[in-house]
Amino acid sequence: MDKKLLEKYDQPIPRYTSYPTVPYWESNLTTDNWILDIKKTLSQKDSSWSLYLHIPFCESLCTFCGCNTIITKNHKLEDPYVHTILKEWELYIKNVPELKERELKHIHIGGGTPTFLSAESLRVLFDGLFSSIKRTTKDFEASIEVDPRRTNVEHLKVLRDFGFNRISMGVQDFEHEVQRLINRIQPFDITKNLVDESRKLGFTSVNFDLIYGLAKQTPESMKNTAEQTLLLRPDRIALYSFALVPWIKPAQRLFKDEDLPTGAEKRELYEIARDIFLAAGYLEIGMDHFALPNEDLSIAMRDKTLHRNFMGYTNQRTDLLLALGISGISQTPYSFHQNEKLLPKYEELLAQGKIPSFKGHALTEMDQKRQKQILEFITQFETKLESDEQLTEAKQFLNDLITDRLVTVDGQTLRLTAEGKPFLRNVCTFFDERLKLKKSQSQIFSKSL
Repeated sequence: MDKKLLEKYDQPIPRYTSYPTVPYWESNLTTDNWILDIKKTLSQKDSSWSLYLHIPFCESLCTFCGCNTIITKNHKLEDPYVHTILKEWELYIKNVPELKERELKHIHIGGGTPTFLSAESLRVLFDGLFSSIKRTTKDFEASIEVDPRRTNVEHLKVLRDFGFNRISMGVQDFEHEVQRLINRIQPFDITKNLVDESRKLGFTSVNFDLIYGLAKQTPESMKNTAEQTLLLRPDRIALYSFALVPWIKPAQRLFKDEDLPTGAEKRELYEIARDIFLAAGYLEIGMDHFALPNEDLSIAMRDKTLHRNFMGYTNQRTDLLLALGISGISQTPYSFHQNEKLLPKYEELLAQGKIPSFKGHALTEMDQKRQKQILEFITQFETKLESDEQLTEAKQFLNDLITDRLVTVDGQTLRLTAEGKPFLRNVCTFFDERLKLKKSQSQIFSKSL
């Protein structure tokens, strides 16, 4: 990997799990219009929907984390939160009864630590939800993020009872010193035992989340983590870049800046793991995922149905993504909507019989065009330029990337080269009209590499 190129293009850039990215939403969507957008979406023939639940609680703080969490050991919070989520769901089906008629294609539980909830609390939650949800009979997917330190066999049995078939385990790194600095001591055997139990109970896909760029990671430690990962042979691996944003998450200042690999040193960690995974038969998906050849992500990549949303790369694409729980972000073809971020305010709004809206964004025609191009480029590594004018602009804006042979323009097609993969997000900035307009404002994104 060319160090000069890495230094040149290592800039603060969005991750493009959505477009427009959340900092550039105009907050121009009322709750009433949000409900109308859901109705409009579900009124379309053969429309589909998916559900996301956010469980914010964690017993301890991982210093790398950028998620919306509540750190507590008070498990008395479980029952009220479960019932508040169910209250939110009841409010939605009261306002949009079509949700009970359309088949649910995918449900995903994230956090926080979803298995902070006891097995019994999960059962109450799922009983309340699935009693009024019609699940698709074809390719239904139910997935959950879990912390192996907080997840037991009883959790797994409840999940399987309700049809969960994909489990994603937070691993991050297997090296003890790295774990100590991120405040997440997780011996290999804990992860292995959960993998074994999950497969024994019939989960068809076991996934790992790893992070590169953490404090005290070295080429040797990354090699060890990748090799230990292969011992457990997860079906899918997400290898995320550590996003250093201490102005948003002050806990990231618990380690020293000099402990963090940066630039070419950081990218080398990704390349080490990448080479090991590819040699073991995994396919590289997008810019930060790997999957076995017959895994759903690999199939979606071959079939050009790969999708990217707030959970990263996925084979599931639906017209409506409805999010329940604090800070959850929902999406229709016309808008984004985010729930209230603070638990007391979220509870207060639901007690008043109101959708717990925090902010939203109504997509403009330009937003929809650029969203389509960014999504195509970030999943298929190419997209069509819409006009001669955009072609001219692309050649000007991306001149350096073209000169450095990281991206090509062939007729009306903008295409990423193999050497350009690390710079995928840099290319996407060409389509980001809102980022261009706000270029002079203070840093809000982590660096791209």
